[in-house]
Amino acid sequence: MSFDYNLFLERRREVCGGELVVKGTRVTVRTLLASLAEGASAEEIRADFPTVTAEALRAVVAFAAASAEEDLPVPQIPAAA
Repeated sequence: MSFDYNLFLERRREVCGGELVVKGTRVTVRTLLASLAEGASAEEIRADFPTVTAEALRAVVAFAAASAEEDLPVPQIPAAA
């Protein structure tokens, strides 16, 4: 299943210097990912950032997963015997 995080995230020069943010907010993806990495729950994050919906937070995680997948090295194909 594919999640279209573009529905929830945007990058505009005039908002947070062009950093990726949740659409319609000034909450950066970097900030939300840092909160998750520090162990904050989705409920805690949404309490700290009430403009961020549950769907937008899932979009942040989907974006991070897709970005990580793009950065992973492609395994080499084993040589034929």
